[in-house]
Amino acid sequence: MPFPPTRRAALKAAAAALAAPFFNRHRYALFAQSSQEYSERAVRLVRESLVIDMLNQFLYRRDMQGKLRQWLSKPGAFTLADFAPFRDSGIHAASFGDAADSYEAAIELLAHWNSFIAAYPDWLLRISSAADFDRARTSGRYGILFGFQNSVHLRGPDDVDFFLGLGQRSCQLTYNFRTLIGNGAFERHDDGISEFGVRIVERMNRVGMAVDCGHAGDRTMLDAFTLSKKPVIISHGNCRALYPGYPRCVTDEAIQAMAKTGGVMGINFISSMVKAHEPTTVDDVIDHFEHVMNLVGVEHVGVGSDLGIESNDFMPPEQLARMLASMDPKYRVHHREAVARLDHPKRIYDLTDGLIRRKFTDQQIRLILGENWRRVLAEIWA
Repeated sequence: MPFPPTRRAALKAAAAALAAPFFNRHRYALFAQSSQEYSERAVRLVRESLVIDMLNQFLYRRDMQGKLRQWLSKPGAFTLADFAPFRDSGIHAASFGDAADSYEAAIELLAHWNSFIAAYPDWLLRISSAADFDRARTSGRYGILFGFQNSVHLRGPDDVDFFLGLGQRSCQLTYNFRTLIGNGAFERHDDGISEFGVRIVERMNRVGMAVDCGHAGDRTMLDAFTLSKKPVIISHGNCRALYPGYPRCVTDEAIQAMAKTGGVMGINFISSMVKAHEPTTVDDVIDHFEHVMNLVGVEHVGVGSDLGIESNDFMPPEQLARMLASMDPKYRVHHREAVARLDHPKRIYDLTDGLIRRKFTDQQIRLILGENWRRVLAEIWA
């Protein structure tokens, strides 16, 4: 849908569509249920831009998994009220970042998600090509990209073709630990990509599935950047230069090697992956965007929040405390999961306001919000 020709008309239309009250000083509360204000420029940029989150696990709160199972299996369970937070988030498409622990489980998982999307064609759209990003944006649907956070379901190269046919469009080579392909960030020793992994990467290149080094170990990442004939992405990870010694953050050497492939790295909003000590703020997250931009160029950084529509911080406090206590100690968890103000459904507006405060230009912000992901995925999927 074309935007109104003037700034005043655009803001008036956005406000009317969302029933948003107007505040002076060129700031707006976008949603009646929230008093949070956003700058006029942030509202305009999010409305005019394509916004892609390359790791956004839809509804992943631990206390809402029963609701998600209902949505995926019970006809009509996903209501307009359920869809509204996704519609209003400002995000047009997201990689759902799911995973399965076997070939059979992966087939079942994609069967559920394909059926879910097919059941709500006016609200949801499966992202299968770069053109689908614009279809999602212009139609008001929420685009869902099937990107797996592990590769254990791939028994051999032919399975890459098979799962591509079921809709999978990106795949992490590893999660935190060793797979048949390579090693994760938490392995004690990283021997890089195996001969089996070489064949998997070659097939992913051939058929057009994105090679994702999120969660990969240092040597495995560098091997992937060398082996792949197409751009390699890091769907979600932050900069080790800003958090020394933390294995889930990415070294400058790896960021530079990724950029040479033409790839993009998504910055995540998990508090314990941003810096060692609390509190963490939006500006702490923007430090990571800025570091990648200064190191290799703004064309190589995007959003990979590693959350769902909202973070687990919205769980009852005792449940959140139990969840954090149960996590692998290597995560060095904080008292909250997500960075403050980046934990809720409309966090993309908070991020955009933060980028504006830090003097990013409109064009840089558009690239970060989604254009970089569209460019790299179009090249990989060609």
